[in-house]
Amino acid sequence: MIFSNREIFDKLRSSTVGIAGLGGIGSNVAFCLARSGVGHLILVDFDIVESSNLLRQQYFKDQIGTPKVFALKENILRIRDDIRLSCYNLKLIPENINNIFKDVDIAIEALDKAEEKAMFVEKFRLTFPNKPIIAVSGIAGIGSGEAIVTRRISDNFFIVGDERSEQNEENLLWATRVGIASSKQAHTALRLLLGLDPF
Repeated sequence: MIFSNREIFDKLRSSTVGIAGLGGIGSNVAFCLARSGVGHLILVDFDIVESSNLLRQQYFKDQIGTPKVFALKENILRIRDDIRLSCYNLKLIPENINNIFKDVDIAIEALDKAEEKAMFVEKFRLTFPNKPIIAVSGIAGIGSGEAIVTRRISDNFFIVGDERSEQNEENLLWATRVGIASSKQAHTALRLLLGLDPF
């Protein structure tokens, strides 16, 4: 299937992507999707910007202490003022996922803790079995970027990462590997929105 650039932009402008978590992965995915022309982003996080976030997340020094959803909204609007942003400054729990993500075409899982990631993926897939979700697993450390790949787990479930390298005190998150993974998540989302095989 071949699209003209105009067809691509029109399709993306009419699309909605929800992003669960706005840290290193989520904030970078949001920037990629905004710069690619996606028309509506749903942004969800309950955290505030901290100084350590500046190493790999799309925030700035003067935003330290600001809720991430509002800081990211401000930064995205500096890129595009025609994008629609729905911001939720709250913690995702099974009871609020349905209402927040009901209008998305695709969901991006970018949460920090394993239990939160598993909860979100399970609840989203159960509630919206026909909508794609792109999760991330295994991006820590200074290992090869080539190890970060996209895998299809089922028809509408994809995982980006090496699925092995967990973050800990000796295996930190680096902006480079985070950037690779978030770009792969965003690009997978773009291809799915266009009805293309993500691979």
